Amino acid sequence: MMKKFLSVFIAVAAFALISGIYNSTVDAEYKAAPGKKAVPAEKAVAAEACYGCHAAIKELHTMGKHAKVNCSNCHRGLDKHLKGPGPDTRPATVMAWEACGQCHKEQYESFMKGTYHRPARDEKSQLTNRAPNPFWDKLMAGHGFTKEHNLTRSHNWMLIDHLIVDRAYGGRFQGKNGWQYIFDKGKAWDVLTDKYPDNKEHKTFIPQSAAAANPVCLQCKTQDQILKWAYMGDPVQGTTWSRTSNVVEYVKDLNHGLNCFTCHDPHAAKPRIVRDGLIDALTRPDGDTLWHKDPKHTNIKVIEMGLRGFARKIALLEKYDTRLQCGQCHVEYNCNPGTDPKTGAPVKMDDRRTNHFPYKDVFGLYDHYVNKVSFLDFKHALTGGLLWKAQHPEAETYYNSKHAKAGAGCDSCHTPKVKDKKGKAFTSHFAATPRVQLKETCLKCHPKWTEEQARYAIDSVKAYGKGKMRKAEFWLSALIDKIVEGKKAGLGDDVIKQAQDQHLKAHILWEYWTAENSDGFHNPEMARESLTKSVDESQKGIKIIADAMTAKVGVK
Repeated sequence: MMKKFLSVFIAVAAFALISGIYNSTVDAEYKAAPGKKAVPAEKAVAAEACYGCHAAIKELHTMGKHAKVNCSNCHRGLDKHLKGPGPDTRPATVMAWEACGQCHKEQYESFMKGTYHRPARDEKSQLTNRAPNPFWDKLMAGHGFTKEHNLTRSHNWMLIDHLIVDRAYGGRFQGKNGWQYIFDKGKAWDVLTDKYPDNKEHKTFIPQSAAAANPVCLQCKTQDQILKWAYMGDPVQGTTWSRTSNVVEYVKDLNHGLNCFTCHDPHAAKPRIVRDGLIDALTRPDGDTLWHKDPKHTNIKVIEMGLRGFARKIALLEKYDTRLQCGQCHVEYNCNPGTDPKTGAPVKMDDRRTNHFPYKDVFGLYDHYVNKVSFLDFKHALTGGLLWKAQHPEAETYYNSKHAKAGAGCDSCHTPKVKDKKGKAFTSHFAATPRVQLKETCLKCHPKWTEEQARYAIDSVKAYGKGKMRKAEFWLSALIDKIVEGKKAGLGDDVIKQAQDQHLKAHILWEYWTAENSDGFHNPEMARESLTKSVDESQKGIKIIADAMTAKVGVK
């Protein structure tokens, strides 16, 4: 039995090593200029030879525009695999953007375009941004995001910017060219280096940093691991990586921010989603998401994938729908360990609650996390109460907004239709604020505006939202001080818990908007209602403590 186990273990380990070599070699093949048909590194194969075992792939490949694209364009080692199929001859799959870029030149080149309108590592907690200090550090005391919390750059930097941020890996990953890494585009490990390569421990290495990353939070940054990751990241036999993997080792197997195949099925050439947490939310039996409640929602077809001995799923969409496709990452989801507020027990990465999408707007999150899921992220360092940490809920915020109801999608403002040099229209993949591409975005629907007026409209809405955030932060700060005062005065646990619960409610209604990347522009009506309610909830919490302290003095 032991010999059999060892032989299987060695075979799996060898395959993981070979897979890495294949993938790095394959990526190098596509360094040539995109747009020119790359000569496959190996001869084409008969697709029917693959269909015999891959029935799901046959269904996909024969239904769309890629039906005539040979398997050898995106896979390597096919000849060897066909001669003797098995885990030790499994072919490599190309993860590189250039694989798609060889045919989709304009999309590729726009995707790789530099976002120089916004500085790299632009802190959200700067005075002019979403949650200015000192309120941010006080309101989020005890959470790793107080170390560094940045505005986004374009998609090709997603993985790089995650790896280098001070809150994620304790400062171990730095640019090979120092600060000049900000100009480097391409694979993560061409740009970055590990300053502590012999230390596999996930910990802090430089002052005022945090080691707050884990394998689930990386699902937003890349899908390089898609073939080695079971549905929901479950730690099951046959996978290379799971929710419980050592994240330092895991990231060394990743290279590309936002793979093309995250939103575009490479076999069927159809729109799709691959994020397991979102697929799980959309297939929940209770049907409680925004998507379920939308009578006009885009239908999905969930497909079981793979012959690797563990469950994998994708979902094809009946049409392009950016609320779902962008909602794979621009969405609130839980991706970390925390605490069960009902029992006080820790929730660790082996629990599926650490890979969970509510897919609800801000007003449904308190009930969802406290009563339904029973999960909160961290304990506030000053009050001792449990709090929630938002991710980036753009999709849910936008879902029922005026723009969404008017038929605009995320692509209308962020990746609009443009024309190439020959006048042919294509979808730009330069994902950026409409402020830097007003003619292609705002002015298409508001033709009477000038660019100056469009910019003025955007900035006015955002300024109003920021103002409401400032007021919510003031009252949250005051509530934190009051809870601390009440604890020092020896108020009873029941009173403190009531005030802490008010703090949680007020916090959710505020912090949602620090993570949502539009300063309320995606849904200004929702932002106003949420942030003013946050002030109300904070004031209720302050009153609970004040009344209890008055009563205590009266008793004396």
